[in-house]
Amino acid sequence: MDDLRYMGNTLVIAPHADDEILGCGGTLSRLAAAGCPTTVAIVTKGTAPQFSEKLVSQIYAETKAAHHLVGVGKTIYLDLPAAALDTVPAAQLNAALAGLMQDVAPETVFVPFVGDIHMDHQLTFLAALVASRPRHLGAPRRIYAYETLSETNWYAPGITPAFIPNVFVDISKTLETKLDAFRCFASQVREFPDERSIEAIRALAIMRGASMYLGAAEAYMLVRQID
Repeated sequence: MDDLRYMGNTLVIAPHADDEILGCGGTLSRLAAAGCPTTVAIVTKGTAPQFSEKLVSQIYAETKAAHHLVGVGKTIYLDLPAAALDTVPAAQLNAALAGLMQDVAPETVFVPFVGDIHMDHQLTFLAALVASRPRHLGAPRRIYAYETLSETNWYAPGITPAFIPNVFVDISKTLETKLDAFRCFASQVREFPDERSIEAIRALAIMRGASMYLGAAEAYMLVRQID
């Protein structure tokens, strides 16, 4: 399995903690093994009364443990309101993502898919694309949209965009690390046949891999590539 050094300095933008593991956990582990600098930015934070202080603290701890397992170099929290990004002025969200891009200066960016059912995902995608516009030589060279179980697959056929991957990353050797990282999110793990079960995450990885004659894979849609 070739390394992923060509991706260079990599940023994964996650609307919520755990999206980055669901979408890119195996890829992040490979990037760490290749020696690529990796940053994960968690866009939102749960706030009362919808999210208790205890749950928010638990998710921070879960995120730290998961990121340690896959080898994330740096975790950034933007602390915008979870499940309420539609209440944040577009200019404020765009500015937060623009500041993130400036600080990290990534060569490769992974973003949530615009067709995800969760509005936070859609708005994060749009703001990330605004922030990564190629208007200077330091703009990201590669942008990929990842899939998130229980969000990406609930699109309305013929009405919302469909996730049709055209980039596949072999995670045959890092699938178990990805699954262990998701197990760290005890607040999010569910029993099978729920989509957020370990069995469902494994099944998706195996299916994506088999479609490319691989043992397991994470699938992406290429948004932009500059060679």
